[in-house]
Parts: sequence; structure tokens; C-alpha cells
Amino acid sequence: MAQITHGIRSILSHPRIYSLFQSIMGAHQARHMMAKNYIKPRPGMDVLDIGCGPAEILDYMPSVGYWGFDISQSYIEQATKRYGNRGQFTCKELTADDLNQLPKFDIVLALGLMHHLNDQQAEAVLTLAHLALKPGGRLVTVDPCLVDGQNPIARFLILHDRGQNVRSQDAYVALAGRVFSKVNGEVRHKAWIPYTHCFMECTR
Repeated sequence: MAQITHGIRSILSHPRIYSLFQSIMGAHQARHMMAKNYIKPRPGMDVLDIGCGPAEILDYMPSVGYWGFDISQSYIEQATKRYGNRGQFTCKELTADDLNQLPKFDIVLALGLMHHLNDQQAEAVLTLAHLALKPGGRLVTVDPCLVDGQNPIARFLILHDRGQNVRSQDAYVALAGRVFSKVNGEVRHKAWIPYTHCFMECTR
């Protein structure tokens, strides 16, 4: 996984500091918008979250079946402590063998994950998501995005992200298109604190 976890950026490996940083960056409004406009969860759906982190997206979802996977023990411990009655959390990298023990999913999430992965790793995750979904199920992703002429503050923040594989919208969509036949990508600019995201919805 290509990310920087030393120096000042190492503090984001601590779940409470990570959550605080996300709040400062406007995560509440962003997650609310993402759940409403992209994830669109309904009660009773089964949701797989690859790279779930502290699983704070659960604050914006109804009663769903939720399975979260993350390689960070501290993130999984925080998620289990806060949401242990709402989901199942596993500290490991998701594999095809894991999928054999899980249901087929209505929604797979990969939120803020793809820009930490090189193309080969990202394609492997996309393939797992495709395998995990029911026919008609959707993968939803969001990642920082580089756009010509974007706000210079947004560009600075994105270029200093822990993830070292930030892409353009076209590059994210092309990558997803290797696995999914139906991919919709959308760029959204946040005014304050300035930031740029690429949202993708990939349908099986």
C-alpha cells in the first residue's frame, strides 16, 4: 500500500486524531451528502466496507448488515468499541477466501482507499468488490482528485495526502472500467476547507 505514515502524517494513524482531522475538514457534511446521494442505503441492505477505518459512515446509515475490514488494529478497535452492536469488524486485508464466508452484498464501499493503492492493488480490490456484489449491486468509492485549475489550497492538501496514488477523474474511471462495465464518476469541489473529490458508482 503506497502511503506515507511517518513524520507529521503518522499522527493520522491514531483513530481519535484521524476522526478529529476529518471533522475539521468537514467530514460530517461530506458523509451526509455521500450517504444521501451515492450510497443510498436502505434498511436491511448488506454492506461491505473495504478499508473501513473507524467505520464512522455508520452514523449516516439506517439499520443494515455491515461488515468492515481494515488492516489497522487501532481503527478496528475503535470501530468495535463504538459500533460493535451494529456490525462485524475484522482486522485483516480482505481476500477472496473471506468472501466465501460472507453473504452477497447490495453495496460495497471503498471510501478513501483507492488513492492509497497502485493500479495493480486497486484492480485487485475492484475485482473483490465485483465478486462480493449481488447482480445489480453497487460499489461506491470516493478519493481525492487532481483537476486542472482546482483551488490551490485543495491541490496543496491533496498533494500532501498520505496516499501516494491520487489520480484524475479519468484515471479513476478508467481503472474501475477494467473490472466494471458500468462506471459513473463525478468530481465535487468543496469550498471550505477547499478540497476536491472524485466519487464513483460502479454497478455489477
